[in-house]
Amino acid sequence: MDSDITGKWFTGKRETMALNSSAILDAVATHAMSLGHFQSVTLHEPRAVTGNGIAACVLVESITPIRSSGAAMTSVRLELMVGIYTTTLTDADTDSIDAVLGEAADALMETYTEDFTLGGLVRQVDIFGAYGQALGARAGNYIRPDGSPPLRVFRVTLPLIVDDVFAQAA
Repeated sequence: MDSDITGKWFTGKRETMALNSSAILDAVATHAMSLGHFQSVTLHEPRAVTGNGIAACVLVESITPIRSSGAAMTSVRLELMVGIYTTTLTDADTDSIDAVLGEAADALMETYTEDFTLGGLVRQVDIFGAYGQALGARAGNYIRPDGSPPLRVFRVTLPLIVDDVFAQAA
């Protein structure tokens, strides 16, 4: 299998895009960090959040084939989870924790709606859930990673549609 300068893979006569999950994860993390809401954005769940900050992480939740491409190609729905975390042991008013996390989730959803293709890496953000769960945010439970102080969690579901990832055999 060879690729050209655009990163597209060629197998026989069929051209596929390859999933390129590293570039997609990096683009999502870069969007999140550019908002100014987070002290860090990682590609793994945080073990702790220091001070009064908010941390975020970008994780792959699922990769699912979808009925979208032609007969010889398979497109996929790549569902990412953007976790938003803050410590419950803060100097800030405890009653404001959910409001602060909600504002961060809102900013993420707005930026992913505005950059519908993540700079051309995906066909679209599946905003309304045409192929599964829609773009959305949900408050999660409190977690206590590695015995650290408890963290409050919000989870943003980021469904992405990527065209022509796999060539199908004839």
